[in-house]
Amino acid sequence: MNLIALGINHNSAAVEVRERVAFAPEQVNEALADCCSAAQLDEAVILSTCNRTEIYAIAPADTVLADKAVQLIDWMANYHHLSAEELRESAYHHEAEQALTHIVQVAAGLDSMVLGEPQIFGQLKSAYAVASEAGTVSNELARIFQRVFSIAKKVRTDTAIGENPVSVAYAAVDLAGHIFSDLSKCNALLVGAGETIELVTRHLIEAGVSNIVIANRTLGRARELAQKFGAEAVLLAEIPDRLPAADIVITSTASQLPILGKGAVEQAVKARKHRPVLMVDIAVPRDIEPQVGDLRDVYLYSVDDLREIVDQNLRSRQSEARKADVIIDEGVAAYVQEKKRMGAVDAVKDYRGMAEGLRQQELDKALRSIARGDDPEKVLNQFSRGLTNKLIHAPTAGLKQISADGRQDQLRRARKLLGIAEPEQPAGDTEAGESLDLSVDDTDHSRHTLQ
Repeated sequence: MNLIALGINHNSAAVEVRERVAFAPEQVNEALADCCSAAQLDEAVILSTCNRTEIYAIAPADTVLADKAVQLIDWMANYHHLSAEELRESAYHHEAEQALTHIVQVAAGLDSMVLGEPQIFGQLKSAYAVASEAGTVSNELARIFQRVFSIAKKVRTDTAIGENPVSVAYAAVDLAGHIFSDLSKCNALLVGAGETIELVTRHLIEAGVSNIVIANRTLGRARELAQKFGAEAVLLAEIPDRLPAADIVITSTASQLPILGKGAVEQAVKARKHRPVLMVDIAVPRDIEPQVGDLRDVYLYSVDDLREIVDQNLRSRQSEARKADVIIDEGVAAYVQEKKRMGAVDAVKDYRGMAEGLRQQELDKALRSIARGDDPEKVLNQFSRGLTNKLIHAPTAGLKQISADGRQDQLRRARKLLGIAEPEQPAGDTEAGESLDLSVDDTDHSRHTLQ
């Protein structure tokens, strides 16, 4: 299996590094094509989220996967105009079966900052769909990802890993509950209108927040989301006017540049008469300038700052994670075994095709003989003898060779493969294989080769 998984995540790199290697949605199609060309890959999928950027790829046959990992790091560094040496310090890679296990763990939420969080499954499916549309997914990754999704679904069904929803969005709202004694009196400003902000909105409403404003680059998407929850939709340009009233600000956009700067937030804090404001930036790259955290009465948290809250909410999931590991190990082992059998399927198909060609040759010869008026009984005898000789010629030659080479262990395996019973070994015989009759009537066999 020439599968490789390479990337960086919240465990291997700080947000400052992760945001520099993140791929914006509009970059992915181009990046996929460039990646396959520059790193000489057969297939590739790119996953880029708040907490990870990973490449899943199929390398050409006879490739040293460790060398391919170096190529991928060099490509990623070049694409993002970074130092390859810096990326090597933060990157990790997995090969073959370990790579498959890693992808399933990612899909099941076992490798997430929030153990068992459900969003990553949808994000991985989207990444796969984008790569499929871009034409960088073929048979191998298609089979792998279908199995990945199947195993991940089984984890969700057979364990409680996804119960009591815990996610970065949930952790952000949980943080607000620790800062404000009564969330029902708080006003929330949410920046972005994607899946994460939708989850944040749902958690805020469940926590008692009713006054919610959703700001987005496009008003249509903001209105669509706002209507689901009875919130208000505005454009990003209106954020400065809305900031003074916001007690809670949570951002999650795909912007490559900060949306909220220190100056705008400082003015809002003055207008609030220094009433505290919680700002949670769960975007990568960050939506809020880090310097905002230096302002008095502003409590700014990034994705990494949520780790402690997340850890507190994960303890109850550890036993379920162990159950999930068993399911994943079994699923991966089953896939690997099936893949091995697939090699036999191709060999059997080829062998059957060869045998069918030989049968047709002998049948055509027999039919011509009968058409000439030859004795049918003799024709049938010639047909059966000729077909038998052709079918056993190659195996016989192979048996002769391994016997001549003294490889009796292979000779015994060949007997088993061909369905030949081991002969009873008379007293004094040294090797059972020596009694095998390797003669065959293959006179003028050159005429019987399949063209």
